[in-house]
Order: sequence, then C-alpha cells, then structure tokens
Amino acid sequence: MGTGQAAARAMSNAVRVTNRAGRSPFVILCDHASNQLPAGYGTLGLDASEMLRHIAWDPGALPVSRRMAEGLDATLVESCVSRLAIDCNRPLAAHDLIPEISETTAIPGNAALTASQREARIALSWRPFHEAIDEVVAERLREGRETRLVSVHSFTPVYKGVSRPWHIGIIHDEDSRLAAPLIAALQGLDGITVGVNEPYSPADRVYFTLEHHGRSRGLPCAMIEIRNDEISAQTGQRKWADLLTGIFEGLEPEAGEAPGFQTGNGRAAQSKA
Repeated sequence: MGTGQAAARAMSNAVRVTNRAGRSPFVILCDHASNQLPAGYGTLGLDASEMLRHIAWDPGALPVSRRMAEGLDATLVESCVSRLAIDCNRPLAAHDLIPEISETTAIPGNAALTASQREARIALSWRPFHEAIDEVVAERLREGRETRLVSVHSFTPVYKGVSRPWHIGIIHDEDSRLAAPLIAALQGLDGITVGVNEPYSPADRVYFTLEHHGRSRGLPCAMIEIRNDEISAQTGQRKWADLLTGIFEGLEPEAGEAPGFQTGNGRAAQSKA
C-alpha cells in the first residue's frame, strides 16, 4: 500500500464525511461523536464500562447531528475515535489534548506518553478530522457556496457535584452573528432553559474547532451543547434534532462581518488592528 493510500485509509477510519454535496449553507461538525478506540489501544487501562461515560464521547450528539444533517440537507463531519485517545476540539498545545485525567477519572493509558506516541495520536485522529473539515470548507468557498459552521455536543446534568439547569447551551465568542438569532429562537420556546455560554464558554478552551475553521475564515459559527439526559434515547434525539432543524431552516445570521476580520479578495482575513 502506497503512502497516499495509507493516509486515505487512516483518514477514512478516523473521520466520516456524510452528504458532502449537501445544499444547506450549514456544515455540521461532531467532534466527540464516537467512544471507539482503535485496535491496540484497548480501553486505555479503564474498565470497559467507563467507555460509555461522557469522558469517552458526547452521548447522543451524533444521532442528533445525523438527523439534523438529513433534515437540512447539510454536510456532516464526524470524528470516529474517542476523545480519550485525543481530543479533536483542542489545540495541539493544550494540556488536555490527550487527557491523563478526564473530569475526576485517571486514564492510565495516557500517562507519560513519549513525543513519538503523542505524534502518533495526532496522526491517528486529530489531523485527519481537521484536514477533512478544511477540505470540505475550502471546496465550498472555492465554489462560492455560503458556509456556516455548527458544532454539536452534549454535556452532563451534573459536573463535579454541581447540577446544570440548562436543557441546551449556545456557545459563541465575540462573533454572535449566528448565535444571537439561534439563542433568540430557543428562548422563545416554552419549557426550555437556554444557557448562553453555559455550561462552557470559549474561555474554557472548548471552541477550538470553530475558531480554527470558522473564525479563521470569518464564517458565521456557533456551538450547540445539549444536556445528555435529554438525548439519551431516540425519542429525545428526534425531538431535539427536529426542533433545531426547524429553527435552522429559517435562520439567517445577523448582518455584518465577523468582529476582528476584514474582507479581502473575496475571503475573510484576520485584521491586524
């Protein structure tokens, strides 16, 4: 097998792109879609039951993402490797890129990795995932197709003993073009408690994928966090996917360019101001 074929096979095992030619302006990203580890990694020294917990993935996020992508005719990019091996939603310099402790659980198989072992993890999952997103977005921009990025995650009802009251959270930075109308639509619904930059915010370093692929190009983007007890079963997954699909079908970003960016030669570029 040649180098190119090997790389293509590695990418196909680590990331899945569905409906690449989707007509929707939305591209849906699911960073923590899978709790699977490649052969040879075992369970990283954990009991097999731990792989069902939130530390290994975002339960419910992928079924919601897939149903949204189907309903919107949107492209979906999903990671196929557990974040316990490497967290695709972290910069390469992050201390928790390969977590030795996740929440309060020690990960024996991630302790004291060598530089070559870290690079192998990056090549295993992180790089294929981000290269796939880059290819999808670059292709759309070359074709002049409007592109808005949405990442879908889930969060635990209780974190380190603290209850979280929000049913859904919308995470955004200073660019709220997409987040603001999404938040307004959700807040207009009865019986739903909406977190704005809750239970996380970009200050928690959870916004990397959107910063890397959306903000770097001046594209409207927003991160969705759904409390995972809401989407633990098919009924809740369908409910939230259909609710969000209905909102996105009529959602238009607020007018204006991304803060901190200026348009040049048909492409958003970072301002030096």
